[in-house]
Amino acid sequence: MSSWPDLPDVVNRAFDVTRRAGYVSFCRNETGRLLATLASTRDGVMAEFGTGTGVGTAWLRSGVRGEKASIVTAELDPALASAASEIFADDPQVEVTAADWSTLRDRGPFSLLFLDAGQPGEVDVDTVADLVEDGGIVVLDDFLPSHGWPPMAGGRVDNLRQRWLTDERFTAVEVMVAPDAATIIATKR
Repeated sequence: MSSWPDLPDVVNRAFDVTRRAGYVSFCRNETGRLLATLASTRDGVMAEFGTGTGVGTAWLRSGVRGEKASIVTAELDPALASAASEIFADDPQVEVTAADWSTLRDRGPFSLLFLDAGQPGEVDVDTVADLVEDGGIVVLDDFLPSHGWPPMAGGRVDNLRQRWLTDERFTAVEVMVAPDAATIIATKR
């Protein structure tokens, strides 16, 4: 069995910043590799709402090819945004903003939008649909895998996941990125 490939330099820098900040909630490597793969297919403006210390943004950046793509990311906590800014200080293709994600609404539509499913009201399909260009991709992470229909979480129907998987404005799929983690990938029609 072969070992995992080395992490991209920008992701290693993000983990260094994360450790120094004492931050423990960040994008998993499995999701990160998916983000890098998807980012490599995109031009235009990509966004992440909820930067944390920049690990997810670093994974997106590791996938960017050429100069036709850029990333803008918003983090509400100024200390975390400042930490994330260190990673991208010399990178003109990444902008870290210390602000609520709603301040980025006018920067779209986005070619790729990465969101954390932990805030269901903020990432509902009706809230997000107009923020993505036609053909654009929405990536929602932090789901536990669901093995049936309707999708369940905590013994109840997972309404957020169900709405994303059935909304006619998107073609969507749930991808299990690890035995205990799933991500939704939705492409706007």
